[in-house]
Amino acid sequence: MLGRIVIGALTAMALLTGVALPALSDPVTIRVVSKDLLNSNPDDVKLMHKYEEALKAKGADIRIQIVDLPSSGYADKLNAMLLSGDIPDLIYFQGGDAQMAEQGLLEDWNTWLPKTTYLKDALFPHNNERLKNYPYLIYVFPPRIPQPLIRTDWLAKSGVGAPQTVDDYVKLFKAIKDANLGGVGSDHTYGLTAPGNMDEIDSIFNQPFGVSASWLKDESGKWISSRISAQEKAKIAFYASLREQKLLDPEYITTKWDTKEDKFYSGRVGVVFGSSADVIEIYGGKMRQAHPDKNPTLTLLAPPRGPAGQGLMAFDVSKETRGFAISTTSKHKEQVVKLLDFIASPEGQIIERLGFEGEQYTKDGGAIKLTAKIATWYPRFLVAANWQPPVQLMGDAAQQSLKTIAADFRPDNAFIWPAEYATDIDSAQNVYRAWTYKFISGQAKIDQWDQYVAEWNAAGGAHMTDYARTVLNDK
Repeated sequence: MLGRIVIGALTAMALLTGVALPALSDPVTIRVVSKDLLNSNPDDVKLMHKYEEALKAKGADIRIQIVDLPSSGYADKLNAMLLSGDIPDLIYFQGGDAQMAEQGLLEDWNTWLPKTTYLKDALFPHNNERLKNYPYLIYVFPPRIPQPLIRTDWLAKSGVGAPQTVDDYVKLFKAIKDANLGGVGSDHTYGLTAPGNMDEIDSIFNQPFGVSASWLKDESGKWISSRISAQEKAKIAFYASLREQKLLDPEYITTKWDTKEDKFYSGRVGVVFGSSADVIEIYGGKMRQAHPDKNPTLTLLAPPRGPAGQGLMAFDVSKETRGFAISTTSKHKEQVVKLLDFIASPEGQIIERLGFEGEQYTKDGGAIKLTAKIATWYPRFLVAANWQPPVQLMGDAAQQSLKTIAADFRPDNAFIWPAEYATDIDSAQNVYRAWTYKFISGQAKIDQWDQYVAEWNAAGGAHMTDYARTVLNDK
């Protein structure tokens, strides 16, 4: 009754004074585009509603509109959408962000992070380093460094144990092939595969062969790209030997992410690489779904010792290669930051990391118990570095991958290139990719290395090297 009297009095006063009453505010809609975030995925839609409800309870009436883009060819389709003038408020980039940043279309995160309550403290060390060099993207997840996985029962049946050296890995690959553990025939069984190139495999074999950074010093003490180094040559020769022994899937060059995984689940390859702890956890869940009768678990394999050392590949801290950006054209920047700040909070992380009560987890007297559905759940926006989950969220393999990254993390000496080197970078990379495949497939012999180096230099590598020496000599 009192509320009606007050409203009535305010209305009468407004009529007498000619002052307009403020309209009841409508919810603010923020548009979000992100790879694999789709209106056709019921969990995505439900998650956005959960965030809307939680934010509204805190006084922030925000609607989250998912902008659909196909996962296949996402980067190109995103670029086309942005160039057309359709620019969402929160944008997930997987390449193509530098062009937008150079045009002043992306907000500086270093301006917004100090204004947050939770997000500023949720970053990993590499996030902070990358923001110093390139402040337009944040990707609050543990470093993505691929690590090798094998079915635990296959490792036991191989009879060679968990590999500790490069030679041990070769023995394991041979044992997998010879034992025909997948039942598809030894001629169709391989030790490992990769999706399209050897980048994943490099993650554990770079260090053993001395490829310890993007730029190395040659015998004369001058900086050269690791791509044309003697260390790289030794590593590529090793890969070629795996192919010659029929231990490396010869179809890796045409293998995509989905076919890589299918070969693993169906038993055609024994070892694949998971790019992150969450991906490793998903692989484990899908492997169990593929073989419910055996309910297999996965074992994470350690980086091997080699002639030049041991450890995971050096990690590039020059910039985020993927991540979220805020459009400078957005009229709702504050709401976007509120959304991410909430997700970084303890309450938000429960939703982001655990999913939905009654589906991915249940509560019994306050205690959280995970269900089988948690195996295929994944965070859409961020994993706060400082949040401690109330229950173990990941299996042993995924947890061990995070421990390995923490123990082996090594920053790379890579740096951000000026835009005018883009053609050189692409051309030199194409030469590297083409020659690497020729070496590994046997189309070229490793004694043609000097020919490759000359072609790499001519394609832009020499120009890149001149610039790199000015940068690295100043450090």
